[in-house]
Amino acid sequence: MIPANQVEQLIKAKLPDAQVTIQDLTGTQDHYQATIVSTSFEGLNLVKQHQLIYGSVNAAMVTGDLHALTLKTFTPEEWAQQG
Repeated sequence: MIPANQVEQLIKAKLPDAQVTIQDLTGTQDHYQATIVSTSFEGLNLVKQHQLIYGSVNAAMVTGDLHALTLKTFTPEEWAQQG
């Protein structure tokens, strides 16, 4: 298990400008959904964006503390259009 705030910290360590919202999908602290807005995603396709995030949480996934992470990634411009 890994607390949501720790998942957020791992992501922000890789993407300091990111706005991160974490939702526990099962109440077990190992299945999360993350919505992430970052300028680091500009010019990257969806696969590359997700690779950035998975790279930041990889250690928690390898140990099994984090079992599943669903991602929604946006540039600030894309996020503004969600409005």
